[in-house]
Amino acid sequence: MTPLPALAAASGHSGTVHPRTAPELSDIALFVVAIGAVVFVRRALRRRFAKTRVEREQAKKD
Repeated sequence: MTPLPALAAASGHSGTVHPRTAPELSDIALFVVAIGAVVFVRRALRRRFAKTRVEREQAKKD
């Protein structure tokens, strides 16, 4: 039971705080994925409502 605290301390961080000077790569990747999702959903919704608009206009003509 004694080696467990030693292993936990060895795998931890140093405790020194480093100032952030720039966004991390994961932050940028998350932002890019979020923008891609917004573009994808907007495009899908535009297609969906464009189809229903055409169907409504055809129904009015009949």
